[in-house]
Amino acid sequence: MRCFDGGMAWGRVSGVVEVAVWWAALFALWLFLISTVDALEILVGGLVSLAGAAAAAAARRAVTDR
Repeated sequence: MRCFDGGMAWGRVSGVVEVAVWWAALFALWLFLISTVDALEILVGGLVSLAGAAAAAAARRAVTDR
C-alpha cells in the first residue's frame, strides 16, 4: 500500500489559489480604473491581470523559497 503525501498537491493548490486571488484583485483594480466597460476592455483586463498575477506569485516565490 502506498502512502500519499499531500505536500506536492497542496503546493499546487496553494499556488493556484494565490494566482486566483492576485488575478481577482488586479482585475477589480482594472475595472475600477477604466472609464468604459465593454467586451474588449474586459478581455484585455483579464489577460493583463493574469500576467500580473503570475508575475506577483513568481516574485513572491523567488523571495521566500530560498
